[in-house]
Amino acid sequence: MGELKKLQFSPIKLQIENSYMSEVIKIKRGVDIKLVGDADKEFAPAVAPETVAIKPDDFHGARFKLVVKEGEEVKAGSTLLFNKDDEAVKLTSPVSGEVAQIVRGAKRRILEVRILADKKVAFEDFGAADPIELERDGIVEKLTASGCWGFFKQRPYNVVAETSKTPKAIFISGFDSSPLAPDMSLILDGSEKEFQTGIDALAKLTSGKVHLGLNADVPAGRVLSSVKGVEITKYSGPHPAGVVGVQIAQLDPINKGETVWTITPEHVVIIGRLFLTGKFDARINIALTGSELTDRKYHSTVIGAAVKPFLNGNISEGPNRIISGNVLTGTKISDEGYLGFYDRQLTVLREGIEPELFGWLIPKPDKFSISRALPSFFMRQAEKFTGQSVAYDLDTNSHGEKRAFVVSGQYEQVFPFDIFPVQLLKAIMTNDIELMENLGIYEVVEEDFALCEVVCTSKIPVQETVRRGLDLMKEEMG
Repeated sequence: MGELKKLQFSPIKLQIENSYMSEVIKIKRGVDIKLVGDADKEFAPAVAPETVAIKPDDFHGARFKLVVKEGEEVKAGSTLLFNKDDEAVKLTSPVSGEVAQIVRGAKRRILEVRILADKKVAFEDFGAADPIELERDGIVEKLTASGCWGFFKQRPYNVVAETSKTPKAIFISGFDSSPLAPDMSLILDGSEKEFQTGIDALAKLTSGKVHLGLNADVPAGRVLSSVKGVEITKYSGPHPAGVVGVQIAQLDPINKGETVWTITPEHVVIIGRLFLTGKFDARINIALTGSELTDRKYHSTVIGAAVKPFLNGNISEGPNRIISGNVLTGTKISDEGYLGFYDRQLTVLREGIEPELFGWLIPKPDKFSISRALPSFFMRQAEKFTGQSVAYDLDTNSHGEKRAFVVSGQYEQVFPFDIFPVQLLKAIMTNDIELMENLGIYEVVEEDFALCEVVCTSKIPVQETVRRGLDLMKEEMG
């Protein structure tokens, strides 16, 4: 990281204890944002999706070419698009049915491939196999042909993994610490065998270890607690303890020239199904969350499902924001939209468009802040002694516009990396590639800065800025 890196102080001190199965790492920098609108821990009756969509924009930086046309019949696992820069990487249909519409944007850029789903799913057959008995090339071939390769994200740059590279490690975060986060034991409900088979396949893809991060404060559930062949590490502390980038930074930071892959537990399950059955079975469980939903439960669906069936008769009147994902890193969609490829959550909040008398001058207790100027700071401190948590009913109002980028020290309170966040952002804004390298841009992606964006006094679009820096580095450094 150069001489500048050597001068850095560590903004986080880890407390590591011995455990029966793993070490426990205490994350001290961060903050839990407790919101009204958690999902009830029960499943709603299953409803087969009528339409699904695959969105190329979910795969940042990849350039896809279409191989189907409107009116064509496809099966679950049939190729819809392939990556022009890495042709082995394909996006396949999550369901069988008819290609109903190809939605294009400016310059005929493909935005969505929509499929009208059959009531009974027909699958492409990729052949069942035991990953333990296969060589790495055989596993890569099966994953790319079926469309499962898109589950792997590569760091640095947070893009779809390159088939030509072998990562030094693969990381899986087995819990979610974001606001209104789903319960991972329900997301993975009943998939012990599939998850283990998926892990067996992942072990053949890396020259190092497969790391699984678990919550030290909450039981992991049957699926994650029984898995073998992984290096388990437990984490304790506030968000972003469950963010996979934080876990990489604590165990095996990324240096220049190194590659690490990440994948979510639910996608490991789908990979396991592929090897057990030979089918691309894209079923997932999602949580419906947010204060503006009247019936918040878990639902079984498929990747890319339309969100309208979940919202009909289930959403409060008035202007609302529908988010595919969580409130920190999710994507705003319409009520006619579709779930993102990587999302396990659908969230609905009020749009913050109503004028507020005196704005932030009135220190109301229902306003979230990490500043001591507002009562909410002291209410959160009191939780440590009373054990009673406070949930905030927040809207999307940012309470201010973009302004001068001032040094406030707020980023450092919620950013558990051995990196200077403000200096890195300013290096990105000035396109200083050498300084960006020295300040650790290879170690981070945009979601690692989500809390910085929440607490930012200057209202800087922090995640967007980091994404722009990663794109510049990829373009210049490869």
